Amino acid sequence: HLQFVESGGGLVQPGGSLRLSCAAPGWDYYTVAWFRQAPGKEREGVACILDSGRDIDYRDSVKGRFTISRDNAKNTVYLQINNLKPEDTAVYYCAATGLKAGRCLLGRQVYDYWGQGTQVTVSS
Repeated sequence: HLQFVESGGGLVQPGGSLRLSCAAPGWDYYTVAWFRQAPGKEREGVACILDSGRDIDYRDSVKGRFTISRDNAKNTVYLQINNLKPEDTAVYYCAATGLKAGRCLLGRQVYDYWGQGTQVTVSS
């Protein structure tokens, strides 16, 4: 059973930045993604990174503001979020899969392991 430690959420003003972190042992084996779920909405994938780090993908609506990265030596995956908007308010989840593929995917059904989530609230 893979256990994550997510951190970095909080209350931020519009235009601000946050860096979310997700740590787990043996992280370099897994492709990792960040999802978010706003109240009353479906959970949606926003960014993913292949186990090797060689492929990254983003949801179109967050391109240019979100940056996913990983430091396998620290067993940590990061999501840097810049220029936060009120519509970014959601619970953000880290997810992982051991599925080996040439590229990472943003589909929820791909991921087997999920973190508890961290709340991001963007408000003035």
